[in-house]
Amino acid sequence: MKEFQNKLWEWTKSILIALILALFIRAFIVQAYKIPSGSMVPTLLIGDYLLVNKLAYGIKNPLKNDFLYFRRLTKRQEIVVFTYPLNKKLDFIKRVIGLPGDTIQIINKKVYVNGKLLKEPYVRFTDSEIYPEEISPRDNYGPVKVPPKHIFVMGDNRDQSYDSRFWGFVPIKYLKGKALIIYFSWDSKHFKVRFNRIGKIIN
Repeated sequence: MKEFQNKLWEWTKSILIALILALFIRAFIVQAYKIPSGSMVPTLLIGDYLLVNKLAYGIKNPLKNDFLYFRRLTKRQEIVVFTYPLNKKLDFIKRVIGLPGDTIQIINKKVYVNGKLLKEPYVRFTDSEIYPEEISPRDNYGPVKVPPKHIFVMGDNRDQSYDSRFWGFVPIKYLKGKALIIYFSWDSKHFKVRFNRIGKIIN
């Protein structure tokens, strides 16, 4: 009986240690995310499962949307996960277009940063129509200056993305991490695994 109790205690300790390590890793080091929408197509597809580096920009406070230690600012055109400013229960994933102090302007779907055309080989357009700014900020926007401690983000699927053009800037403290790699991908439309996407580095 005592031997069984000792084994049970060893198993319990092992499970508790594993749970604590898993919670620590999820809170501070790496986290898995699933892509639920098409706003980042073709870079990220619906059903892609990602690993996100939560230490890329510093150490986050797991209880608050802020950094315990801020290491570095995100780079322009990095893909980041962040807390959606209008609903802090949601996480969004977009590409960084503007950094603090940058001036952003969109003219007929083309993005200009500080007056220079931004090269964006990753972008997809699905609608040939161009809306004036009075109707929608989708195709013509700004110029606007990114305020201190904020970033401007956009989806790669430019005509199908709800991003900073519509709801504004992202506080840097809301950054959760940098997208790293696709570890699994499921095509629900054709009910199959996308093996060619597994292991793809995100950039």
